Amino acid sequence: MDTRDMITKKLLDAQEMVRDFEMFSKNTDDQEVAKYFKEFAELSGEQARQLQRLSDKYRRQ
Repeated sequence: MDTRDMITKKLLDAQEMVRDFEMFSKNTDDQEVAKYFKEFAELSGEQARQLQRLSDKYRRQ
């Protein structure tokens, strides 16, 4: 697995985490858990954005 493949894999993983945390935050009755899951979705979203920048960089090369 080369660097580009690793970035792509982790980008997909981060995007999936965003979707999962958002869905879980909407499907729990526990407001504290929902709050944390929403925060985790936002953090995963930032990781996904950073990985997307790296992926774009490697695509241009």
